[in-house]
Amino acid sequence: MFSKSCEYGIRALTVIGKAQSEGRKVGIKEICETAKTPESYTAKILQNLVKRNILSSQKGPAGGFYFNRKLDEIPLIEIVTVIDGEGIFSKCGLGMEHCDAKRPCPLHHQYEIVRNELIEMCKSNTLLHLTEDMNAMSFIR
Repeated sequence: MFSKSCEYGIRALTVIGKAQSEGRKVGIKEICETAKTPESYTAKILQNLVKRNILSSQKGPAGGFYFNRKLDEIPLIEIVTVIDGEGIFSKCGLGMEHCDAKRPCPLHHQYEIVRNELIEMCKSNTLLHLTEDMNAMSFIR
């Protein structure tokens, strides 16, 4: 359901969160090698997250990406909304312009259930949760 940008962003943020839990900042090369994401594309995603104050960065030899907030204060829904926009939580599952409860598409009622579960999942999971479970992620092996 998430865009490729959102998938890459979440993976990169978990790498940054893991590094921060080890007391260090992390550079783009290490992030991309660990997260298995393309460097220039991931860098643009991370720059957007810096502009939106989810992430911070510092240039120089001791620089890298890091968080100014505690990881348990960053819900997944905030990350997804910044990268993919709010449409993922409100648009029609078939992409129809005029789909709502009064004029539903053929999948409206079923998709509404899935969308509500997605919203709840994104609200109830924080970056801390994702980072703690990072070793179970296949891109880390």
